[in-house]
This record gives sequence, structure tokens and C-alpha cells, in this order.
Amino acid sequence: LSSATPRSEAKSKMAAGLLGVFLGALGIHRFYLGYTAIGVAQLVLCLLGIVTCGITSAAAWIWGLVEGILILTGSINRDSKGQPLRD
Repeated sequence: LSSATPRSEAKSKMAAGLLGVFLGALGIHRFYLGYTAIGVAQLVLCLLGIVTCGITSAAAWIWGLVEGILILTGSINRDSKGQPLRD
């Protein structure tokens, strides 16, 4: 029996990047990569747009878009467990 902790399968860089570009305002890409707190923050910002006439939603959209691009270019290249994203 091995006492090593099993590693989860590497997350896809392409999937994370596209989630960031298209659904980044909702934090979906962060949830996918295991960064739950950041994902919740982005989701809350997006939902706050209901009462701020879309200002915080726009900020969350830009934030998600930028992160999606950073993931696709390799600047963000690890998940929350420190495991490299696969191509």
C-alpha cells in the first residue's frame, strides 16, 4: 500500500482560460481551478451590479476577461493546489 496522497488530474489551461473569457464575471474559472474565495468575490461583484446599475458587474467582467487572457498566455499556470495546468 502506498501512503502517498493521490494527485488529482491536472486542470486544462484551455478550459480555464475560456471560462475566464466568457464566464469570468461569475468567477467560474476560479471555481474550476479551486480558488473558491476568489470565485465567490467575483460572483458577488457581478451580482452587486443589480444595485449599482452594472458598475460592479462591469468591473467583474473586466477582471474575469483579464484573468482568462492571463491563463491562456500562461501567466497564470497553476491551480489552487499548485499543480501545473495542462495544455
